[in-house]
Amino acid sequence: MVQDELLIEQLNQKQVGAFKILFDRFYRYLVLYAMKWVERQEVAEDIVQDLFVQVWERDTLYSSYYGFKNFLYHSVKNASLDYLKHKEVEGKYVRYALRHSETGEMPELEMMKEEVYRRLYLVLDELPRRCQEVFRYYLDGKKNSEIAEILHISELTVKAQKRDAISYLRKRLGNVYLLCVLFRVGFM
Repeated sequence: MVQDELLIEQLNQKQVGAFKILFDRFYRYLVLYAMKWVERQEVAEDIVQDLFVQVWERDTLYSSYYGFKNFLYHSVKNASLDYLKHKEVEGKYVRYALRHSETGEMPELEMMKEEVYRRLYLVLDELPRRCQEVFRYYLDGKKNSEIAEILHISELTVKAQKRDAISYLRKRLGNVYLLCVLFRVGFM
C-alpha cells in the first residue's frame, strides 16, 4: 500500500510520528512471535523494545515496507535464538559451579569472583558518566522503570544506556563478562 511505503520513507527521515505508528503496529505481534522461543513475556518484550531502539538509533535506510517487516521478524527470531544460546551457556557454567562446590573448591571460586568484579568495575569506570550510573543501578538490581525514575530519564534511554554498557563490557571483558553476569544473579 502507498501509505505503508510512505511510513517507511518517513521512518528513513527519522520522523517520530512514523516510528510511533510502526512501533504500535508491530509491537504486540513481535512480542507474541518472540514468545514462540523465549516463552517469557518480559524477555520477549525486552527483545522487541531493544530492536526498536536499534531501528531508531541506526542510520539504516529501509527500501520497502515489506522489507522492513521481514527485517523486524528476522531480527526478533535471531535475538530470541541468541537469548536461548546465552541461557544454555549460562546453564553449563551453573552446572560446573555446582559440581565444584560439592567438591569443596569454593575458595578458588571466591578469589575468581573478586578478580572478575575488580576487572568489571575498572572497565565500568571507562564508560560515560550517565551510562555508568544506569549500569550501576542495574547491578544493584533496580528495574528499568526504577532507574528511569531515579535518573529522570525515559525507560527507552535506560535500555539504550544499559545496552551500550553491556556491549562495551562484552568487548572489553570478553568471557569475563559472562562470569560477571553469573556472579550477579547468584549462580556462582
